[in-house]
Amino acid sequence: MAKNESQLTAAAAMLAVGLVIAALILGNSLIRFKKLDRSVVVKGLAEMEVDANLAVWPITFSEASNNLVELQATLDRKQKIILDFLTEAGFTKEDIAIGMININDQKANIYGGGNQNVEFRYVGRSEMTVRTTQTAKMTGAITHLTDLVGKGIVLNQDQYQSQVQYLFTDLNSIKPAMIESATKNAREAAGKFASDSKSKVGKIKKATQGLFTIEDRDINTPYKKIVRVVTTVEYYLVDR
Repeated sequence: MAKNESQLTAAAAMLAVGLVIAALILGNSLIRFKKLDRSVVVKGLAEMEVDANLAVWPITFSEASNNLVELQATLDRKQKIILDFLTEAGFTKEDIAIGMININDQKANIYGGGNQNVEFRYVGRSEMTVRTTQTAKMTGAITHLTDLVGKGIVLNQDQYQSQVQYLFTDLNSIKPAMIESATKNAREAAGKFASDSKSKVGKIKKATQGLFTIEDRDINTPYKKIVRVVTTVEYYLVDR
């Protein structure tokens, strides 16, 4: 009987020791896991100035007359003057798309009931579009618009439909470099947080690429663009 009690006591002691060891191992594991779980979320910004590589210019002008034949002749004549102006500016036929000439009879407007008191019965509108990758030619042509005014042509200056658009369409060529720069910027920010907590930056835990935005550098140079991207990166923090 005494022998059995001794064996039970020894087994209980070994079990107790095992539990203590298991508790120590689990505790250390939890501490290591807690340290591993420390992280910081930061944002990284990258900016790049680029030149527009595409310019689009919608050109429209209007004329009014009481004689339909004379109106058509005036529209054709002034359209040719504009085409000659564009050719002299260096644009090719492939750069210029000529739209339809629209003529409206203001006294026979089926929707508005017609206006019998207008000075000119017929109003014509001519449209064409210049589209080119040689943006410098576009800028040069715009600066010489007074040449057309001197020939009796006043172009419509609608804020939304007649303004020159300068576009940058080659975003894919600069994406990798900008993402790399934004990630580097984020890591520098993470480094400051780590320094304050007496840690150092570890590996990336999670990263999210933000949207790329393209804006004019300023209102006076729309052919210069600023491309921006903001990335969100979560880094592990580890002890020094």
